[in-house]
Amino acid sequence: MTSENKIYFYPIWLRIWHGINALGILILIYTGINMQFSSPKFELMNFELAVNLHNISGILITLNYLLFFFGNILTNNHKYYRLKLKGLIKRLNLQIGYYTSGLFKHEQPPFPLSQKRKFNPMQKVSYIITMYFFVPGLIITGLALLFPELIIEKVYSVSGIFMTAVFHASLGFLVSIFLIVHLYVASIGKHPLNNFKSMINGYHDLNGH
Repeated sequence: MTSENKIYFYPIWLRIWHGINALGILILIYTGINMQFSSPKFELMNFELAVNLHNISGILITLNYLLFFFGNILTNNHKYYRLKLKGLIKRLNLQIGYYTSGLFKHEQPPFPLSQKRKFNPMQKVSYIITMYFFVPGLIITGLALLFPELIIEKVYSVSGIFMTAVFHASLGFLVSIFLIVHLYVASIGKHPLNNFKSMINGYHDLNGH
């Protein structure tokens, strides 16, 4: 669906998922940092409160992920995640060149958005990796830590709980980096708020880039 120079990219279910996901991940990052680095001398918030909020947010993110997963299966949104491997490296190099040079020279993007293309190659690859590998890994390890009786006690003489916690924290760090980059890329355009408005009204403004 289009309206003048706008494309209806974000149906209501996707905007609801995105809003809940963004809030949940921010809470997870904040409480996770507090749990990781708090001490009797310094803590960002009460440790027990941080643990409870972290667990509640993790459960909410898990349930919300089901909305994303089945929403993509049951709607046409899944077509934007189809990845063509042929020529992928060339397309990624073109997009990297744009982000590191062409953008600052006000050149046109090599892969402008259209009714058939919602993501450029770098976005598509990063979204696929994050949403289909990192986030599921976070959910699985998070549920395992919530129910530690499910974790194998020893893996090559190393505590299974310790390994799960390290893997969980590592994935959390990678998702945090993705979030920072995601927010930066979302601010690129004629006006830094254009893409954020899209998540309110559902329309992407083609004149905003």
